[in-house]
Amino acid sequence: MTIPLSPNSLPQAGERDSDSLREFHPIGTNVPNQYEPSNYDAWYATPRGAWIGETEFDLLHANLRPEPGASVLDVGCGTGYFTRHLARAGLRATGIDADAAAIRYAKSRTVAGERYLAGDACTLPFPDRRFDYGVAITSFCFITDPVRALTELVRVTRRRVALGLLNRHSLLYRQKYGQGAYRGAHWHTPQEARHLFGQCGMPRVTIRSAIFLPDGGGIAKRIETAMPNHVLLGGFLLALGEPA
Repeated sequence: MTIPLSPNSLPQAGERDSDSLREFHPIGTNVPNQYEPSNYDAWYATPRGAWIGETEFDLLHANLRPEPGASVLDVGCGTGYFTRHLARAGLRATGIDADAAAIRYAKSRTVAGERYLAGDACTLPFPDRRFDYGVAITSFCFITDPVRALTELVRVTRRRVALGLLNRHSLLYRQKYGQGAYRGAHWHTPQEARHLFGQCGMPRVTIRSAIFLPDGGGIAKRIETAMPNHVLLGGFLLALGEPA
């Protein structure tokens, strides 16, 4: 999942694994936007970061069930980690973020023809039903008007919409609520996620979760393999909405 850090809270080299679950600057928030994108993206190269990122993407892809060659919009793409993964999976991916530095960095890391542009989650610059799928990975934990932002994402999407959220019913919440990179984040419950989709005209909602033990060690990986994703106790909550 992706978590914003203020400039003063960026971990130093060798500290990223212990101090943050993800470093990311979402769009449509009050989080300061001065940061070094390469520092954020480097977290995914750590053993823990790579495991968490891959686990979350696997959950997203398995439940989004996109058709090869379909179009997908990644709202709050930051440095483009998930956008790149979507493109590698054979999708026509577009990432959008309000931070110009993040967009420049994402463009420099293009791997499979994905597109990036600057923009606001609450006023997406696309016509109705422009994309087959829409995703937003934890940016909605910091967006100040999530109903408006999700209404926009639903407007530009033809099929399924997926939100990656921080789960209030998780060990991660007990360990990290209000601390460091998580300061100011909204931690959702499954009920809140369902209600949010319902407010935006998508009453058919599926909820799954991952990252049950966030330390990324051997025990965490074994538990991750054994725990069904419909047990909603992981730090990463995936909510998928479909048109009625």
